[in-house]
Parts: sequence; C-alpha cells; structure tokens
Amino acid sequence: QVQLVESGGGLVQPGGSLRLSCVASGPIFSINVMGWWRQAPGKQRELVGSFSRGGNTDYHDSVKGRFTISKNNGWSTMYLQMDSLKPEDTAVYYCNAQRAMTSYWGQGTQVTASS
Repeated sequence: QVQLVESGGGLVQPGGSLRLSCVASGPIFSINVMGWWRQAPGKQRELVGSFSRGGNTDYHDSVKGRFTISKNNGWSTMYLQMDSLKPEDTAVYYCNAQRAMTSYWGQGTQVTASS
C-alpha cells in the first residue's frame, strides 16, 4: 500500500511562509490524484489543493494566489508552498493519495500562523 510522510510544518508569524513536503512510497506509479487537506480544531477536514494525473491543479478559494502545489516528475514527492499565511490557515495539514479506489493519508503536520 501507499505510505505518505509529511514534513515542514511549524510556527510562523502571519504574513510568513512555510513549505510542506510529502514523500510517498510503495506502489506510487498508479496514483491518480495527490492532494493536501487540512483540519482546524472543531472543523471538518477540507481540501486545500490537489494535483491530478493529467497535470491539473485545483485550489480551495481561500488559498488561491497564496498557496502553490508542485511535485517531482513522478509521484514520489509533493510540495505545498504556503505564502502570506493567515491565522485562519492554522490547522493540521495532511497529504492524501488516491489509487485504485483507495484513499491513503499521512500522519499530518501542524501549521500555526500566530504572532
């Protein structure tokens, strides 16, 4: 099965930047979609952005123009560049991969934007 490991979270002041990484291993060649999700305390998990096999990217309206998803040529590493962070971006960020009708999740990494 696919295994996902996130890194790069931390504490940053509002307006600052962070870059998250997600390293995937296992049968990654047949992944169809990879994406970043987040969950703030007391809220439902929401999709931040995704990258499809066809190369299309999609972003939540609240992060458009501030966050950028990228990946290497394959599916082994995906990044989330987060700029102009706001306090409302504070959440646990999860990497997700979808393959063969199955959804895989990483353990999550905490991002806190606070002064």
